Amino acid sequence: MIRKGFWIIIYYFFARHLPHYTMFYSFGLDRIRNFVCKQMFLTSGNRIKVGQGAIIGTGATITIGDDSGIGKKCTVSNATIGNNVMMGEEVRFFAANHKFDDLREPMIIQGMTPLRTVVVDDDVWIGARAMILPSVKKIGKGSIIAAGAIVTKDVPEYAIVGGNPAKILKYRQ
Repeated sequence: MIRKGFWIIIYYFFARHLPHYTMFYSFGLDRIRNFVCKQMFLTSGNRIKVGQGAIIGTGATITIGDDSGIGKKCTVSNATIGNNVMMGEEVRFFAANHKFDDLREPMIIQGMTPLRTVVVDDDVWIGARAMILPSVKKIGKGSIIAAGAIVTKDVPEYAIVGGNPAKILKYRQ
């Protein structure tokens, strides 16, 4: 536990702020961030990339596969990310929601729903500023989520989705 705490401190006070890997002046410093994240994640594959400013909590609930990336300024928790996943900037994963069922109680004191884990299958592209809400359990293999999409339900394999709420626009051929 102390070892994990050490990596969390290194990440949030130092590695998170290193230049993004697409910047010409990064000089490979992003590799430090990637190394630190590998220490924090539950499991991680080879050649992962974590963008500058990403918020990953403690990393203990994140699994990420080979050649996958978390974009710049993304917020990710409770996620299982497959191989070859691309993620744009400022993507948000929400793992829980506020309870609101009891009309006699103010929502603020009803607490939160249980944390959910979203599974992102292999070969998925999530566009910039997409939001994955807690109702989503799975994003299917080979799917594409358009930039700015608000995903409220599972995405089938090879589907291209977009909009608010996200709807299937077409399937990859």
